[in-house]
Amino acid sequence: MSQILHIVPTPIGNLEDITIRSLNYFKQADLIICEDTRSANRLFRLLDIDLLNKKFLSYHKDNEHRIVDILINEIQTYTFPILLSEAGMPAISDPGYLLIRNCIKIGIDVEVIPGASALLVALVGSGLPCDKFHFEGFLPTKSGRKQRLEFINNYPYTSVIYESPYRINKTLQEMLEFFSPDHPIAICRELTKMHEEFIRGQLSEIIEQTKDKKWKGEIVLVIAGKNIKNL
Repeated sequence: MSQILHIVPTPIGNLEDITIRSLNYFKQADLIICEDTRSANRLFRLLDIDLLNKKFLSYHKDNEHRIVDILINEIQTYTFPILLSEAGMPAISDPGYLLIRNCIKIGIDVEVIPGASALLVALVGSGLPCDKFHFEGFLPTKSGRKQRLEFINNYPYTSVIYESPYRINKTLQEMLEFFSPDHPIAICRELTKMHEEFIRGQLSEIIEQTKDKKWKGEIVLVIAGKNIKNL
């Protein structure tokens, strides 16, 4: 039987979003590759998963290139290795792609379990067309931001951006350089959590509405495409 790396998404806020299949995989796992071992341990305890005979290894953006070969060796040693991210689907604006690619290269099978995704929750809940879309992930923090915003402004379909609460106001102001004030957008915050919030409307009115807002939690920004500005 060939070795398999199981890619398991975790809830993005609400623990009830865990699937029965994911719970079963957590129970079977003997190797857990995760962004933060403390967070993963806490999640397992909250879900009442026995930690006995489970090894946790940290895999994050600062070490993913350095330890990928070590992880490959570990995966081949254990019976039921799984890969988690801090929240949501591994490899979507989180570490995972490099490890998955290298597993496939050497013949380790990769199984992806469906589950929670902030991208899809925000896209569907935005009220903007979601039959075709572009996922930008996080904008560059320094050089390249305006080039990406210009690309999104010219993109014909809906775009989705992940954004920090510390940068969202800056991003909205920068958008005014490329987008018309009446361009439809949606700000989606604290998805699946108690204080979940969708703010939908035109760019300029949302800037005015939220100018004094103290943003908290992770944010997903959904932007109408060039071809659908007159919603």
